[in-house]
Amino acid sequence: MARESAGGAASTTLQAASGTRRIYFGYWLIGAAFVAQFVAVGSQNYVVGAFLKPMTDDLGWTRAEFTYARTIAQVIMAFTGFFIGAHVDRHGGRRLMLIGITILSTSLFALSFVQQLWHWILLNGLIMTMGAAMIGNLVVNVTLSKWFVEKRGLAVALASMGVSMAGVLLTPAMTQVIDEWGWRAGWRFMGGGALVLIVPIAFLMRRAPEDYGLHPDGKTAAQVAAGAGQKASIDFAGSLTRGEALRTVSFYMLVLAFGMFGLTIGVMLLHTIPFMTDAGYSRSTAAFMITLASIPALVSKPFWGLLMDKTDPKRLASISAFITGISILVITLSVRSEANPLIWGGFLLLGFGWGGMIPLQELIWATFFGRRYLGSVRSAGLPFSLFLGAGAPLLVSEYVDRVGDYNGAFFAIAMFNLAAAVLLLFIRKPAKRET
Repeated sequence: MARESAGGAASTTLQAASGTRRIYFGYWLIGAAFVAQFVAVGSQNYVVGAFLKPMTDDLGWTRAEFTYARTIAQVIMAFTGFFIGAHVDRHGGRRLMLIGITILSTSLFALSFVQQLWHWILLNGLIMTMGAAMIGNLVVNVTLSKWFVEKRGLAVALASMGVSMAGVLLTPAMTQVIDEWGWRAGWRFMGGGALVLIVPIAFLMRRAPEDYGLHPDGKTAAQVAAGAGQKASIDFAGSLTRGEALRTVSFYMLVLAFGMFGLTIGVMLLHTIPFMTDAGYSRSTAAFMITLASIPALVSKPFWGLLMDKTDPKRLASISAFITGISILVITLSVRSEANPLIWGGFLLLGFGWGGMIPLQELIWATFFGRRYLGSVRSAGLPFSLFLGAGAPLLVSEYVDRVGDYNGAFFAIAMFNLAAAVLLLFIRKPAKRET
């Protein structure tokens, strides 16, 4: 398979776009990554809570049975990602995204015909997840990390606003669709919308700026010759291969820290609506809590991005994990006592913590291991980190089915986040060994 850079016409077009119009092509990729993450994460995580009760009530499943698909999905995501990362390093993400959206949109539409539990597990847990992985975070964030070095934090942060926008728009919209027309119509709506949004932006994807005679961060040849691109050169030269990364302690500490940190988003996106409705709140109010968390997650991302490019990202990640853990405690305790102002405040705080989660993780991985082999390195970490998070939503469902409330499970999730906050402070950037 040839690289996406093949063909002089494409190279000339990009150089013209960056030279004559003075618009660096990397900025177009930020927009493409925004849309890709809106669809990929939204279809996997942000809407699933809205479907939980309607589907389990209609089909007679327990919450644990419904959650089996999402647990399997984490495993599938890990193994799919292991191969995706290396492909993005060598060839870029365009063909992957075109194949992925075909799989994703077809499986989303097919979910409207689910009758048996195995249908749900196959379509949602396996097929849909494979499609989402081929258009989602790993593909676009590895690409952005190749196009940006000095502005990497801000670029990834702006693109990851698409994740939060899914919470702002998709969760309440899909809750309304389901309540008006049923859950089967909801899946059809998702399938058609995903196809329309992703196909155009897939054609924008490019592997790396050097393939087109460009330089990271939009530096001109004259600026690079004058030494302005030194940081990008050092980043490239100091990149660790997958094998070198796997031999460092830092790799496994990052996997553990971000694995514990990431437990929150899977659990809360799946369980917030049933958690709130179990406590007596309406579905619309419960769905609004996801929106309430998504708004600060959305608007705080540029703030996190600007800080990341100027401050130690490890400390920022520790702060983000700490805020997330505290917010879960506040939400759990305030729902128990029906203290509405504290509930709203807890979800707002949760969103601010979430705002730093994705961009900080991507920046730290890129900073620690460099951009040259980043896809391979990131994908090597996915099986470990996703296995940590794969069982969390299912264990929470099992806990609720047995105990009857969410309190103990949510307290445990909060403690994992606080532990991640401490661990992140002690991880050191690995040095490339001279051969």
